[in-house]
Amino acid sequence: MQYHALALARHGHGVTLLGFLSTKPHSDILCNEKIHIVSISELKVLQVGPKIFQYITKVIAQAIQLFYTMLKVDRPSYILLQNPPGLPSIAVTWMVCLVRRSKLIIDWHNYGYTIMSLIHGKNHPIVQIAEWYEKLFGRLSDYNFCVTNAMKEDLQMNCNIKAITLYDKPASFFKETPLEIQHELYMKLAKDYAPFKRGTDSIHPDVEKSAFTELDIRNGNVTQIKERPALLISSTSWTEDEDFSILLKALEDYEEYVNDGIKLPSLVCVITGSADLGVCLHKSSSGLDLPMKVVDMFGCCLPVCAVHFQCLHELVKHDENGLIFRDSNELAEQLKMLLLEFPTGESKLDMFRRNLRASKQLRWDESWEQTVLPVFRNN
Repeated sequence: MQYHALALARHGHGVTLLGFLSTKPHSDILCNEKIHIVSISELKVLQVGPKIFQYITKVIAQAIQLFYTMLKVDRPSYILLQNPPGLPSIAVTWMVCLVRRSKLIIDWHNYGYTIMSLIHGKNHPIVQIAEWYEKLFGRLSDYNFCVTNAMKEDLQMNCNIKAITLYDKPASFFKETPLEIQHELYMKLAKDYAPFKRGTDSIHPDVEKSAFTELDIRNGNVTQIKERPALLISSTSWTEDEDFSILLKALEDYEEYVNDGIKLPSLVCVITGSADLGVCLHKSSSGLDLPMKVVDMFGCCLPVCAVHFQCLHELVKHDENGLIFRDSNELAEQLKMLLLEFPTGESKLDMFRRNLRASKQLRWDESWEQTVLPVFRNN
């Protein structure tokens, strides 16, 4: 939603951004004069009575709070809502649109009721009510965007909702990290984390060395160490404790296979632009959304191994920009193939990265202008 707000502001539209401020908005949002932030305080659940009573009470209170807040802001021409969360925001924004003669746009990233089903089960009354609610009020929107073609088809077939596919795209700041910046970062991390420290080999006084890079102080040139370890990062939307065990088990299998004392660095890193391989454990509750972290990885031309689900092929092209696995055994075999001779020689990992570089992916701004902007211009 912050990307939407910035894109609208860039094209001259005034934007009022409503939401919880539990996390700080992007600095570009905070300094943009065309974007006005209205914070909504999170309501605490009354700790009395059955849980169903507490839940209903919270939803009603949130609905009143949101309705009142949206009536206080300047009348909007459009209200753009991300779903989920859609309870109670879809119904509330629809009522506000009726009162204020605004148009409602829903950006479908998933279905809220499928997320609820992970906790309560598909047949729980709350989940069934949430599904009925989401489909009913979703049909009352004026325009719709969604994140995959699979979701577009599902919305049309099961909800009679016509949507435009707006794929998540990486922002412009997701890119490969220059070696000089990588080296600076590794040297800082080496002060506290052993995997980033240089080896025990003798070091020339004019060379500054990390586990991954070395700087020739005489001329300022930074190069990658020929026998460096691979830097792997992992991402997921956590749903079950066993998700992470897939990666742990695969890495154990991989380390037993190489059996030479070389350990991979930290399993979870945020050095996306510097990494050699990404592993994605995102599992979609609906099977119809895509992992945003893989989008960011691809923006950095970082190949991935991603766990399989229904529409993942719309993002990860198996054996072209990454690999898709179904269990820890398959992931372990993929790690062996990709990393066994790393970083020497021509490998599939190199091929995947070259393919990502050659693909010249659209960035968020370009995709938004092609897909979303015409909706505002034509209406």
